[in-house]
Amino acid sequence: MKLKTAIEDYVRHKENLGTDFEESARLLRRCGRIWGDISVNDLTPEATKSFIFGNGPVSSTLHTRFLIIRGLIRYMLARNYITSSPLPVDIPKKPEGLIPHIYSKAELRRILTAAKTYSGQYKIDAPTLYTFILLLYACGLRRSEALRLTLGDVDLNENIITVRDTKFYKTRYVPFSADLARVLRGYLRMRSQNGHPAPPEAFLLVTVESTPIQAPLAGKSFRRVCASAGVRRRHPHERYGPRLHDLRHTFSVHRLTACYQEGGDPQCLLPKLSTYLGHVDIRETQPYLTLTPELLRYASRRFEDYAITGGRRD
Repeated sequence: MKLKTAIEDYVRHKENLGTDFEESARLLRRCGRIWGDISVNDLTPEATKSFIFGNGPVSSTLHTRFLIIRGLIRYMLARNYITSSPLPVDIPKKPEGLIPHIYSKAELRRILTAAKTYSGQYKIDAPTLYTFILLLYACGLRRSEALRLTLGDVDLNENIITVRDTKFYKTRYVPFSADLARVLRGYLRMRSQNGHPAPPEAFLLVTVESTPIQAPLAGKSFRRVCASAGVRRRHPHERYGPRLHDLRHTFSVHRLTACYQEGGDPQCLLPKLSTYLGHVDIRETQPYLTLTPELLRYASRRFEDYAITGGRRD
């Protein structure tokens, strides 16, 4: 396969997932022009390193270029276009990233309350935005996963969502609670009353014009809801607003905290949590487990009990 063909395949794949991929697509196509229309098997670590590092001094954009190129390489590996990775192995350490905002239960209630009365200025009505936010938090879905759900992906008889072609190009089944099932039933009734298309392949979440919701529109609407609810990121990154993706982080932290509260075994929970989130390895889950004061308190108490009893449980 030619490299430019592989790049266009990857760009279409990301756009079909509802990803805001315009800038990344522009960079990948520039790669294609620089590297030439070679066979994907002729791409070398030297070529990828030259593009990632550039000609000037090392800057913060290096890691952006690396992540974009890595996405393309992973895509080609997953589809057996290539059999080994041509990525360089001497990428310098990435600087500290943005710390996720873990929403408190009170903040979540305020956000969901504000979503129920959302004006729909950005072509998303209140019930759709409310359902979208609740899906992200209650099921730990990625933004793109929720936006591309179809009506046929939601089984209200078994309370299971089918998430297809995820970030790692796999399909997984996500069970959900009876409370979320009630919300989804109400949303589907409203959706039908508003005359939105209803074949199984139709998108679950749509704009007031029955079109798929694009990622930038979803993010802008969520930021407006957070502003209305008075929810903002705390120090040290307070100049950045809370993100949709932080709901997935919050889901993970809240599930682990609940495990401690219920007297469960976190070590048994983590592999299940990793599978539920759609990760291929438990190491992919670790960045989602931000240590909150509440979680630290429960973990410390559990360690103290362990130290006192020697690991025995009566």
